Order: sequence, then C-alpha cells, then structure tokens
Amino acid sequence: MSHLNAEFWTQRYKDQQTGWDLGTVSPPLKAYIDQLEDKSLRILIPGCGKAYEGTYLWKNGFEHVHLLDFAEPALTAFHERNADFPADQLHSGDFFAHNGQYDLILEQTMFCAIDPSLREEYNAKIAELLTLGGKYVGVLFDREFEGGPPFGGNAAQYKLLLEKHFSKVKIESCFNSISPRAGSEVFVIAIK
Repeated sequence: MSHLNAEFWTQRYKDQQTGWDLGTVSPPLKAYIDQLEDKSLRILIPGCGKAYEGTYLWKNGFEHVHLLDFAEPALTAFHERNADFPADQLHSGDFFAHNGQYDLILEQTMFCAIDPSLREEYNAKIAELLTLGGKYVGVLFDREFEGGPPFGGNAAQYKLLLEKHFSKVKIESCFNSISPRAGSEVFVIAIK
C-alpha cells in the first residue's frame, strides 16, 4: 500500500500524473455548494488536491473551509491561486490522524485513492470528525478499475459501509458528471 504515504502522492504531482485533477470545481459538487445558504458551516475537504472546490467555497463567502492533503505541491498550488486563504486552514498530513469538528465533509477523490481495505476505517473517521447532524457529501465512482488507485466500487457497497456510521444515506446516479465520467459516478449524502 505504497500509495498511502506523502511521498507517493507528492511524486505523482511532480510527475504530473494527476488524472483526477479536473482543473476546476467538480460539477456535482458545485451544484451542491450552490444551494448551501449557511456560510458559517465548518467544512473539511480531505485529500483535497489542488482544491478547486475549496477555491469555489472561499470565493463564495464560506470562511470556515479547511483543506487537508498529504501532498505539499497540491497545497502550494492552491495557496498560489488563493493568497488570501488563511494558512491555518490548510492542513498538511494524514487524514487518519486529523482532529477537528466539521458540519460538512466534501468528498471528491480521497475515497477512491485509499486502499479498499481502509474504507471502513475511513468512514469511521469521517463520522468522528462530523458534528451531530453533520453531512458527508460527495462523488464516488460507480465502476471498477484494474489495479489502483483509483479504486472503484458501486452504490450497494457504499450504502452498506455508510449505514454503519450514518443515520441517513442517500446515493443516486450523478446527472451532471464531466463527460469522461458520465454514467460512472454516484452522488452521496450521508447524515450523522
């Protein structure tokens, strides 16, 4: 599981092997963010990469956005584009060691990047970081991959995992994925 360390992900950025990087906010997450009214939400984006969702939230008045990633080059690229973003809301390190309390955790590409054997632990950590009534919201692959990362899965598998830690779980096909991912993503909302 060599992909579970900072060196692996940092090297991917250095080698420009970042196929997950859309270069913009993910359309399904943008649609979700656009309907949020409470700008005081404490939001975490784990495995944020260059954090286009973080930029979008910040530019739209969400002041309590926290970004977390192993890879320093990703966080540096984010900060170069968002010089006014508070440095203490950029977290470099291991998600599983992170502490905090959040109202919303946005999932874009971390779940598919971790080994499937860690998905139970990942969901438990998400639940631990969320306040009561907090939401885990994001886009997950609805397909399989050879090798990995990315690692795939399907809605039925995700539902079983999430129902262990969340009281309400809603999973539906994404209708607004980017073209190359059309028909192969699901949108998830799980409430603690």
